[in-house]
Amino acid sequence: MSPSRYTITAALPYTNGPIHIGHLAGVYVPADIYSRYLRLKGEDVAFICGSDEHGVAIPMKAKKEGVSPKEIIDKYHGIIKKSFAEFGISFDNYSRTSAEVHHKTASDFFKKLYDQDDFIEEETEQLYDEEAQQFLADRFVIGTCPKCGHEEAYGDQCENCGSSLNATDLINPKSTITGGVPVLKTTKHWFLPLDRYEDFLKEWILEGHKSDWKPNVYGQCKSWIDDGLKPRAVTRDLDWGIPVPVEGGEGKVLYVWFDAPIGYISSTKEWAKREGKDWKPYWTDKDTKLVHFIGKDNIVFHCIIFPSMLKAHGDFILPENVPANEFLNLEGNKLSTSKNWAVWLHEYLEEFPSMQDVLRYALTANAPETKDNDFTWKDFQARNNNELVAIFGNFVNRVAVLSHKYYNGVVPTPNTFTDLDKQTLQALKGFPEILSNSLERYRFREGSQELMNLARLGNKYLADEEPWKLIKTDEERVQTIMYVALQIATGLAVLSEPFLPFTSEKLKNILNIGSSAVEINWDSVSSSETLLPVGHQINPSELLFRKIEDAEIQQQLDKLEATKKVNAQMDKAVTPEKDTITFDDFTKLDMRVGTIVEAEKMPKANKLLVLKVDTGLDTRTIVSGIAESFKPEDIVGKKVTVLVNLTPRKLRGVESQGMILMTENQEGKLVFVNPDEDGVGNGESIN
Repeated sequence: MSPSRYTITAALPYTNGPIHIGHLAGVYVPADIYSRYLRLKGEDVAFICGSDEHGVAIPMKAKKEGVSPKEIIDKYHGIIKKSFAEFGISFDNYSRTSAEVHHKTASDFFKKLYDQDDFIEEETEQLYDEEAQQFLADRFVIGTCPKCGHEEAYGDQCENCGSSLNATDLINPKSTITGGVPVLKTTKHWFLPLDRYEDFLKEWILEGHKSDWKPNVYGQCKSWIDDGLKPRAVTRDLDWGIPVPVEGGEGKVLYVWFDAPIGYISSTKEWAKREGKDWKPYWTDKDTKLVHFIGKDNIVFHCIIFPSMLKAHGDFILPENVPANEFLNLEGNKLSTSKNWAVWLHEYLEEFPSMQDVLRYALTANAPETKDNDFTWKDFQARNNNELVAIFGNFVNRVAVLSHKYYNGVVPTPNTFTDLDKQTLQALKGFPEILSNSLERYRFREGSQELMNLARLGNKYLADEEPWKLIKTDEERVQTIMYVALQIATGLAVLSEPFLPFTSEKLKNILNIGSSAVEINWDSVSSSETLLPVGHQINPSELLFRKIEDAEIQQQLDKLEATKKVNAQMDKAVTPEKDTITFDDFTKLDMRVGTIVEAEKMPKANKLLVLKVDTGLDTRTIVSGIAESFKPEDIVGKKVTVLVNLTPRKLRGVESQGMILMTENQEGKLVFVNPDEDGVGNGESIN
């Protein structure tokens, strides 16, 4: 297939929080690499995205923060759009589903299917919160997953086993609004009968895309189709979203999974109007190649449900490919927005200014293309220091510095080419095809390493030829060596753009290319005999990458460790309240201030310390299970709270005559309930 144009979509991010590295690795970096590559090839590309602002997560976030849903979407739409722009994600249009063009497009889409009798209208029983007096959207319900037993599954999906659910499937469901147990109540909705499209999906996916779709995508689709498809509601009882545009739809909105993918179409319309183009060929012409970039949690929606919607509508093309990635973990743990276990893009841009390409490269080189992968800050540092700095940056800096040192920055005239020169230049010409082969098959991780191999080629060539030594004995040979090295650097400047756009721009500025005098595209790297002509003036060198120090990485690790401690405290189960006692019961307790005067380990006992405590009444022996938290020598002289009228008890043959009061901090470490106030003496009663 040689398409006339490409429509590239990237999953619409929810505006209930910022963008993190999982989103980037799964969707936006690979989509941007692919779009930039196609533009370099001279293709007609519409790279489309926008904010998904109608998900139930939005009103949930609004309730939590005590603001309106509109305040939430405006806040995070601004953060997300700015972050994408600063990170170099080259969308042709970034819209939002609250836009008027989207409301009209989604409403018109629904009405066409409604008028064609493509929906089933049914009254069903759904979960209703009587205290809140509202039907519960799937994310407002939590309960036990019927498939894996996970006790915190949502009403639409179990995040533990990945199963798609209905809220009524949950065992012991609870409302996340009030915490109450919901009841079943009858309501009317419209359903898309996915079972009608099983034969179409079998032919289109299971037969038509068996060999060209990624195994993880194909396998998930096959599993769904083999299990048998069922009608799925396209409307819901909610006050946030696009109103159902037909009679009887009062108080209901379009289900977000129905309206969100239509956002690709409405965003394309918005772009085309601004650019004076016709939007229709990008969605209706069979010569257009449509590609969806998504994460694996969106496979069902983009490969089964949205294509069924498009098929029912009848006017639109279907996606040629849906190269979904798996998930990216962070330092061995699953990324979590709610638990702040993430590297947020807007924070990265502040903490590592002008280092967008380092994160792009690290995420691409470790992309979760076929399985879940793990991002670690140490690997990020190693990718930067050992590859971008030591290989790519080192080669470019050598070439630019030596060119200025020997020829005042003017491309020298080559002399006789040796076999190595010819082989090196021929190898350079082969890289566009090598990279294209990776990118056309959506193997971006492989492509990033092939790009680095081009830098390795240049480094090895210079290391083998050693022009800094030859300049003393064979100036003519050095002219040829530097000419060849400059051609490799120019090839790098062009071919690196999809992966490292900011670096590519810097390198083009150093080489003084991109002007009308020296214009080079993707294909010219392989077709042109000379990329950088003799006599061309280059600019002084500048460092493309800087080394990342250990202290910077430790700062990020400390930040995550602090998050882990906060989460541990939040997750820590609070001890249930004990049975109520009377005041008379309380007055029976005789608690006094005491001082530990001696402490030693109990023989053959890992947890016990034998303490001598001055209680003001006497000095008594108390055996305490605190040996794993305290060294004996560290607590001598420590003031403590002592329950003195506890019945004595023998522990390992030693009679214990009281109890030291302790609690635990958020790390689970024992802490003394401490009476260390000035003027409080031993024997003082605690009332």
